Amino acid sequence: MEHVKCLIIGSGPAGFTAAIYAARADLKPVMYEGMQPGGQLTITTEVENFPGYPKGITGPEMMLEFKEQASRFGTDVRMGVVTKVDFSNRPFTAVADDGKTITADTVIIATGASAKWLGLESEKKFMGQGVSGCATCDGFFYRGKEVAIVGGGDTAAEEATYLAKLCKKVYMIHRRDALRASKAMQHKVQNTPNIEMVWNSVPEEVLGDDSGVTGVRVRNVVTGESRDLSVWGFFVAIGHSPNTEIFRGQVDLDEMGYVKTIPGATKTSVEGVFACGDVQDHYYRQAVTAAGTGCMAAIEAERYLGS
Repeated sequence: MEHVKCLIIGSGPAGFTAAIYAARADLKPVMYEGMQPGGQLTITTEVENFPGYPKGITGPEMMLEFKEQASRFGTDVRMGVVTKVDFSNRPFTAVADDGKTITADTVIIATGASAKWLGLESEKKFMGQGVSGCATCDGFFYRGKEVAIVGGGDTAAEEATYLAKLCKKVYMIHRRDALRASKAMQHKVQNTPNIEMVWNSVPEEVLGDDSGVTGVRVRNVVTGESRDLSVWGFFVAIGHSPNTEIFRGQVDLDEMGYVKTIPGATKTSVEGVFACGDVQDHYYRQAVTAAGTGCMAAIEAERYLGS
């Protein structure tokens, strides 16, 4: 059994920023990177909206730099997944997938959220080459072009209207004949002239070549007929799932499964346990906001240990 001052579960912009601040505060943090080291940015190509990168940078390159910076200040970054936690007693306990048990004076949760995907092989093939789960992250690359988005809830409606400001045309694909989004968001979609609804339809295949996405094949679930839409980008907006399964019963979660934190802070329902990034944020879901809350979590952990 190993004891540490600060255990960080998960990586990505939130986890690595927390690690940088915690290490500089001499908390000697230990980080388990999780199943997707670097988080969702590792499946993103160009990142152009993070301050400090005027020429842009790829998501994997950015996360490598974050990791190098965290390691430089003394963070013990470990490959592996934390599979079990116990926050009922202090020090807190965590078990890694290699069977190792760690006790910690404070824990920072940074496990993020995973975008829900359709499960198409072609979707995986063109991930980062025209297929995206974040319109506000990647919409800029399709300025003046045709794109498609799949989904019918508020998130899909918000992202469709956002894309419509940048793109020549937005095909909004929904398997029903009416949106599930709120009335306000439905009106917004209906009043945006360059959004074309593709009702009663589901994507069958993402089309493309070596240059990336060139279209999407959709099937009408009523008639059974298929047709191809010519698009440059394909956005999936059918929701996100917070990676919080191991924390159920350990900290309070909201109705969607996200970790509840005190407004304006990263404190959870358990004193000494903090949460940052997309695991507690289903609204912004941006690298820069995740990094900000990572900073907050480390500062709050330091103050907790010093109190």
